[in-house]
Amino acid sequence: MSNGPIRVTLADDHVMVREALSQILEASESIEVVGQADDGAAALALIRETLPDVAVLDYSMPALDTLSILEWVVKQAPDTKVIVLTVHENLHYAVKVLEAGAHGFVVKSGAVQELVDAIRSVRAGDVYISPKVSQKVLQHLRTPKKSRGGLDDLSQREFELLRALGAGSSLKECARRLKITTSTASTYRSRLMEKLELETTAEIIRYAIEHDIVG
Repeated sequence: MSNGPIRVTLADDHVMVREALSQILEASESIEVVGQADDGAAALALIRETLPDVAVLDYSMPALDTLSILEWVVKQAPDTKVIVLTVHENLHYAVKVLEAGAHGFVVKSGAVQELVDAIRSVRAGDVYISPKVSQKVLQHLRTPKKSRGGLDDLSQREFELLRALGAGSSLKECARRLKITTSTASTYRSRLMEKLELETTAEIIRYAIEHDIVG
């Protein structure tokens, strides 16, 4: 591990959030922000170009979703640690991104206080989860997977489709958002409905709202 500053890229489509976090990170003597991006495609290009020690990614970005970026990093740049930022304090968001290969999950409401520590932690090889959800996540993961069911049975893509459908997007809009065909989106919808024992689009929307995973 290098003795120099931790090289970080920062991606968020909200410019004020991104600039504020960048200033906080730059104020730290141990962190250097080597690039910023305002959407998922730009974030992936930046990671490819700079191969940072840590990539900080907003969970929901236009152009390319964060899970797709995570898939690329895990396969092509395993030395880069990924921290996902989100407004959601729902434990299922944390579980999904950690299962996808992220090393950190930070709730945006605590990012100003937590992000520097989170970056240092993941760079050192640890996993960082915001205190707002960490106990819930640990308790959840201690439950045998076969006993959990429900949202835990969904794949990453099925979970993302549920989020989009729950927000009222059409199947075509969901397919475009996830960069998949409408036919594939329809297959995912059928699978998630079977796993969650739902029968109609209205039930999908209600389920997503009740479980706070609309976004």
